Amino acid sequence: MAAGLLVTACSATDISTHDMSAMSSTPATSSAPPATTVGAEAEHNDSDVMFTQMMIPHHRQAVKMAKLADTKAASPEVRKLAAQIEAAQDPEIQTMSGWLTSWGMQVPRTDGMSMDHGMPGMMSDEDMKKLGTLSGAAFDKAFLTMMIQHHEGAITMAKDEQSNGVYEPAKQLAGSIISSQSAEIATMKELLQ
Repeated sequence: MAAGLLVTACSATDISTHDMSAMSSTPATSSAPPATTVGAEAEHNDSDVMFTQMMIPHHRQAVKMAKLADTKAASPEVRKLAAQIEAAQDPEIQTMSGWLTSWGMQVPRTDGMSMDHGMPGMMSDEDMKKLGTLSGAAFDKAFLTMMIQHHEGAITMAKDEQSNGVYEPAKQLAGSIISSQSAEIATMKELLQ
């Protein structure tokens, strides 16, 4: 089912940020009944919307970091891992963008504004600029250290979705993020040694 969603999802635009005003003001722990959606889409709630609206820019930043590794990393293992991250997260961005569109919700913007909005694991603009100035072994170390933190944040967000969301495809994606990014963290910790 998840594979089908990946294929049919709307495409996302470039890497950057989103408008936090589009976020639901209802807390993720809300006990409000799930909102109904347009067409044949399953029901979703505010937690599902928040998860997708936060995870899209979170993934965009990871993809941006991964693209840097293509030209700046010294280690072939780091380049391979970065390519794996990009290959996994680009389609997930498209899938989540498709969900938001089908729910009549705003897809996070990609207008170049700051991506650091207090989301778990997000790098600041300064962190990203610094990473962009590095190359070779220094890049590898910084990339791995930052990406571990980034993945840990994504896992926290995914666990919140599994606890509070009701939209089954989003909960399944959250489970996939937890398992795949936990495995990547283990790999990155090995590479750091």
